[in-house]
Amino acid sequence: MSGRTLTKILIVEDEPEIAQLVNLYMGKEGFRTSVAKSGGEALKLLKSERPDLVILDLMLPEIDGIEVCKRIRNAPDTALLPIIMLTAKAEESDTIVGLELGADDYVTKPFSPKALVARVKALFRRLDRETSDQRLSFSFGPLAMDLSRHEVTVNGKEVSLTAKEFGLLEYLLRHQGRVLTRDVLLNTVWGYDYYGTTRTVDVHIRRLKLKIPLLNDAIISIKSLGYKLSDQAPALS
Repeated sequence: MSGRTLTKILIVEDEPEIAQLVNLYMGKEGFRTSVAKSGGEALKLLKSERPDLVILDLMLPEIDGIEVCKRIRNAPDTALLPIIMLTAKAEESDTIVGLELGADDYVTKPFSPKALVARVKALFRRLDRETSDQRLSFSFGPLAMDLSRHEVTVNGKEVSLTAKEFGLLEYLLRHQGRVLTRDVLLNTVWGYDYYGTTRTVDVHIRRLKLKIPLLNDAIISIKSLGYKLSDQAPALS
């Protein structure tokens, strides 16, 4: 592993044979694991075990995987927790919903345990890069953000943003392609001691779109959850 000190994985799978197989292969790679046999048990272990990654089956008793994924993303403490979904081919529509809710990757059953291990390692490597990302600038098509100068430009022309608008845009750029809930955006950009409503986020998103029209289609609203910045940046003009 590339520098991670915590490598705890929560395996959420109600089929004993699959859970045992995944547990065995993750253990061989040096990961510490916990196993939950239901959605309810998974939510309890998330609080007590504080895993670094969740391998989540979609078809679960009590609370299904889609709902577990949604609750993980809605809780500020776990909103950015990496999730790899296990899904059957027949559950394609549920897979799409899961990815829209913010799952990071998915593996279709039946799967190779070695392939799953490879996905886990690849995801951890990506997270290591994100954690160590100390970039002072971002670009999104013709939009450029310079953190050192606290400046945003579009096609070279400066756009005047408030401190919160700037912070909100930076967080979206830093987590491009990930679903970010309103609670996470509120707690991160406004601070954990902020007691305003989540509508504050919606208002600032609207202001960003008014000031930077190219964000109209690029900032995608995820119904009842929050927002994400599109993976596809607009073309340079």
